[in-house]
Amino acid sequence: MDTLTPVITISTIHFIALMSPGPDFTLVVQNATRYGRPTGLAIALGLACGILLHSIFSITGVSLIVHQHPLLFSLMQIIGGGYLLYLGYGALTAVWLHRHTPTVAESSSDKSPLLLANRRQAFSRGFATNILNPKALVFFVSLMSSLVPADMSISIKTLTVVILFVLSLSWFSFLAWVLSTPRLQNKLQSAARYIDALCGLVFTLIAITILYQAMLRLLS
Repeated sequence: MDTLTPVITISTIHFIALMSPGPDFTLVVQNATRYGRPTGLAIALGLACGILLHSIFSITGVSLIVHQHPLLFSLMQIIGGGYLLYLGYGALTAVWLHRHTPTVAESSSDKSPLLLANRRQAFSRGFATNILNPKALVFFVSLMSSLVPADMSISIKTLTVVILFVLSLSWFSFLAWVLSTPRLQNKLQSAARYIDALCGLVFTLIAITILYQAMLRLLS
């Protein structure tokens, strides 16, 4: 039981973090609402794969090297913040287009940078959103460095990584599934413009925070 205690602790903290609002949560809410269940599930898989990679990098020490190298970490912050800013711009652009062409919803969606042509593109967006998020890197570095014992076996480390992946995929898939049920989606579609606006603001504010921190790091 003592061997599994760190695994249980890490899994519990991770699951709580999954449920807190952030870029991953926001991405699933927005796209499952706008594009439906298949897109939402593809994004869930992409996010889970990003978390899987973060977990592997953190538990093997690769992420710690990046985090301790100021230039590398600042570069990741700039790339990640820029990507989130792009998502925020896309969401707010969709709101603007819908506002000026409210009777042609499909036309406005086609012009939006958020348009997802297929499940592969949805998976890529989910993966990129998670893996490029520097806050995710810091979270996993902190989690693994403080809770993974130095003598933890390879099999237990593997078990930890697998559990984190399964928890992530299960939560985001559940979220996408619930948001895309016919009854709920009919209600949410009428509020799609407001959901896009809220998600756009969330992405933009997080992006600005990350980019600001990157600038401070580079100038210090």
